[in-house]
Amino acid sequence: MALTALAIRNAQPRTKAYKLSDERSLFLLVMPNGAKYWRFRYRFLDKQKTLAIGVWPEVSLADARIKRDSARQMVADGLDPMVEKKRRKLRAHFDANNTFRAVAEEWFVKITREERAEVTLSKVRWLLEKVYPFLGDLPIHEIEVQEVLAVLRKIEATGRYESARRMRSVISRVFRYGIATGRAKVDPARDLRGAIIVPKTRHFAAITRPKEVGKLLRDIDDSPGYAITRLALRMTPHVFVRPGELRRAEWSEFDLERAVWSIPAEKMKMRWPHQVPLSRQVLDLLDEIRPLTGHSPYVFPASHTWKRPMSENTITFALRRMGYSGSEMTAHGFRAMAATLLNEMGLWNPDAIERQLAHMENNGVRRAYARGQYWEERVRMMQHWSDYLDELRSGGDGNKASDGGNVVAVDFARRGERRR
Repeated sequence: MALTALAIRNAQPRTKAYKLSDERSLFLLVMPNGAKYWRFRYRFLDKQKTLAIGVWPEVSLADARIKRDSARQMVADGLDPMVEKKRRKLRAHFDANNTFRAVAEEWFVKITREERAEVTLSKVRWLLEKVYPFLGDLPIHEIEVQEVLAVLRKIEATGRYESARRMRSVISRVFRYGIATGRAKVDPARDLRGAIIVPKTRHFAAITRPKEVGKLLRDIDDSPGYAITRLALRMTPHVFVRPGELRRAEWSEFDLERAVWSIPAEKMKMRWPHQVPLSRQVLDLLDEIRPLTGHSPYVFPASHTWKRPMSENTITFALRRMGYSGSEMTAHGFRAMAATLLNEMGLWNPDAIERQLAHMENNGVRRAYARGQYWEERVRMMQHWSDYLDELRSGGDGNKASDGGNVVAVDFARRGERRR
């Protein structure tokens, strides 16, 4: 006889648990404490089993019958409802611990331990925080291409095409990590390269005309403000490393006897150690800087604490105070300045220039070969470059230096003797 909602509601507890039967092996178990549990009895592989399908009144009579019918269909299909219930619980637990956010955070810890550049980690963190409101709580293996595209479209709509491009790359890397660790099967961001707007390539603004370079150097010499910032600006054109590599330079990286600055791999964009030959002019600048910052591990510490390097925007802000706009000159532009003018001189192997810029060769064998092949040429080139800058700074046109007349082997050993 089928149960009714009224009969269930009026069922009173007894000293022992008892059953109220419904149709097709569904019954309600009434406990001595008054709790009422739905149960379904079935046979699977010649074994009698009982499936718990809910608690009344959270699960009504109608809902209990729907769950019973679903379980009966599983048995008919050769599936054990109890096993399937356990699988659903495990899957729900797996999904809860393998959301996009959970996998992304695990991947972020991994790349942090790989000692990626501070600025790179900061950009990745910013992009992930933009993604989390939309994909963060979704199980990573359930995320579809359309859902990823919708997030990218939101960024595109603000005109941040480059951010959208980088976001697609970061999302793709999270999915690839999820695949590698068994939490995802496909990377839905992989095929979205052609679906988002390709940003127009924008090069860092740079001054590359010799006379304008000379004026810039004189303006740097005359610039007001913090002495350490001015010295950093004076050194930047001579070494033309990336801004982050300069501001985080440490005294321990400089071998002043050999006139070499050795930048460790973890500070380099390409994660490959880099060496900068130091010209006489740079060594003189370091002599000038040492009394001011020698107490700090950093050559150019922050103005408010010697325990941290100067801000990544310090050089840029100094250029703006000097009257150079973002469309005229940037901190990164000193690299383009050196690359352009050194190549125009026609005195140096282009590969030597690229190696000094730390533009790494993709081919591992060729990279290893190029790493040592151009060192002597780079030593001569860096001294010649500093002499060239001095000539421009003094108002010359650079022809005296650029004609090769000053390209001589520099005896840095003697420089070391003078220091001793």
